[in-house]
Amino acid sequence: MLSSFFNSRLAYLWLPLIFLAAQLVIEGITTGALHDRMLTENGPVETFQFIILFAALFVSVRLLLELKFKPPVWLSVWVLIAALGCFYVGGEEVSWGQHFLNWNTPEYWAAINDQDETNLHNTSAWFDQKPRILLELGVIIGGLLLPLYRRFSKKALPAWLLRITPPDRLCFIALIVLGVKLADKFGGATEIYIFGRASEVIEFFLFYFILLYVIDLRQTLFTSMEKKQNV
Repeated sequence: MLSSFFNSRLAYLWLPLIFLAAQLVIEGITTGALHDRMLTENGPVETFQFIILFAALFVSVRLLLELKFKPPVWLSVWVLIAALGCFYVGGEEVSWGQHFLNWNTPEYWAAINDQDETNLHNTSAWFDQKPRILLELGVIIGGLLLPLYRRFSKKALPAWLLRITPPDRLCFIALIVLGVKLADKFGGATEIYIFGRASEVIEFFLFYFILLYVIDLRQTLFTSMEKKQNV
């Protein structure tokens, strides 16, 4: 039931469109304190981000336990990286529970954290911007450039890369990520901003892309295994 849902147009086309439209409505009609609450780090967008990452972590760990580091081992390593990434980013999004339990940040940590939170990504660009840039590049390359390559190039991708390449149907989500990113760059150049916190919108779609990707990866790997067993 769930697998058919996540493979449906509702999951990879209509839900992203609905979220983007809702975000544009929020940007357009809310002002003042209400607007700030909607876009704050503890607001609905970030809460959904955590839920999506938790779901992606669950799928990744389940797939990892099913693969059990059997040959080819690199597939298990790839899934392990995905699981660790979901765990780290999900924990960081809620400051490892601080956003829910509201504990006070220790003084020694607040001194090096630019938002007085119990997390790593506000202490250094190496824990925040740089990993995020890698994720954005991965989504744009895997979600846009590789599908274009497969469509227009006469040379096939290597077999190992095909096994972990996102499905073409995720290209729409990757296109939204690129579009919001470009809109934010345009706002920086013209002071005409469409999104009050474009970074949160981008992160939502990045994480949703990852969730659909790991679900598809699990389905693809086990479909491939079943075919080999039936040969």
